Amino acid sequence: MVGTAFEVLDRGGIDKLSTRAIAGELGVSMNTVMWHIRTKDRLLDAMAEAVLGEVDLDGLPEPWDEQAAELLARLRRVMLGHRDGGRLVAGTFPAEPRTLAYTDRLIGALLRGCPTARTAAWTAWNLFYFTIGLVQEEQAEPADARDRLRAHADPRRFPGLGAALVDFTSVDYDERFRYGIGQMLHSCATVAAPEG
Repeated sequence: MVGTAFEVLDRGGIDKLSTRAIAGELGVSMNTVMWHIRTKDRLLDAMAEAVLGEVDLDGLPEPWDEQAAELLARLRRVMLGHRDGGRLVAGTFPAEPRTLAYTDRLIGALLRGCPTARTAAWTAWNLFYFTIGLVQEEQAEPADARDRLRAHADPRRFPGLGAALVDFTSVDYDERFRYGIGQMLHSCATVAAPEG
C-alpha cells in the first residue's frame, strides 16, 4: 500500500495523492484501501516513516557536529528523492521505529556538543525544520518567483531587501543548506537554551 502511495506521489505530487488514486493503481476498491490505511493521515505518517527509513544511519563521521550535519544532509537527499518529499515529512509526526531511530541518532550527536539536553532537543527541532523548509522551497518554487520578487523589491522602498536581494534570492540550495546547518551547530555549542 505504501509503495503504491509513493508511486502516486512521485507521479502526481501530494495534491494528487488520494485513497481513490491508490485504489485505482492497485485495481481494488476504496474500501479495501481504507481498511488497510484507515485514514489519509495514517497513510501520510506511514509514508513519512518510510522516508525516514531511507536515511542510512551507518558510516557517519565521529565528531558530533559533522555527524549531525551528515544526518541532515542525508535526510535532505532522501526528501529530494521524492516529489513533494518536504511537504510529506513536514505534515506528519510519526512516533514509529525508523523515525525514532533517526531522531535518537541526531539528538545523540547534539548531546555531545550542546551544553544542555534542552539545547540539544531544541536545536534538533530547529535543524529538522530548517531542512524540511529548505527542501519544500527547493521542490515547490515556480521558476519565475525570484524574478517577480526582484521586480517588486524596489530598493528605494525596501532598502534592506534591496541591499541583499541577490543573496536573498540565491538558488544555491546546497550552499545555503550547508551554511544554515553550520551556523546552527556553531551556535548550539556556545549558546545554551534558556532554563525552563
